Amino acid sequence: MDTKKPIDLLREQCLLKGASGIKALGAIFRRLDKDFSRGICFREFQQGLKSFNMEIEEKDLNTLFNDLDRDRSGFINFSEFLRELRPAMSQARIDVINEAFNKLDTTGDDLLQVEDLKGIYSRRIKSHPKYLNGEWTEEMVLRHFLNGFDTPDDPDGIVTREEFTNFYAGVSSTIEEDSYFDLMMRSCWGLPEKCK
Repeated sequence: MDTKKPIDLLREQCLLKGASGIKALGAIFRRLDKDFSRGICFREFQQGLKSFNMEIEEKDLNTLFNDLDRDRSGFINFSEFLRELRPAMSQARIDVINEAFNKLDTTGDDLLQVEDLKGIYSRRIKSHPKYLNGEWTEEMVLRHFLNGFDTPDDPDGIVTREEFTNFYAGVSSTIEEDSYFDLMMRSCWGLPEKCK
């Protein structure tokens, strides 16, 4: 008999779809949120899980919805749902994710935008194939890069700390050791070595 909580079962199914499984489920729910309330009712929740091919028993589905509907309004707050679904990460992983975000956020406004990246990645832009062949401008290359972290199906060119963390929570779930995750993040973002 499986004694896992419904949220754990849902998280596992998302992660079986790869590091961006949670992000993809988020995109489905955003599409279902027709009134842009940033909340979904039980029917939308059920539809979203079904369209994502999630297999959750009816009783677990009801339990899960009720657990996530904290204010008993009949709606799940979208941000809280994604936060709850995100796999737990150690403080060391959260710290290095924040360190990377802070390095990229050159304007210090807690948002990543094209302007933040221009100085940091100008050399890399000039080697992008679509920039080299004239198909894309510098801004288009940077925007494409940001879209990888942005909310799927609703990219606005602005990446919040939460979106950045959500992206790396998916990556984190595929890496067992904190030390390897730290090394990967430092290598990717050119962060200084961690003091021992």
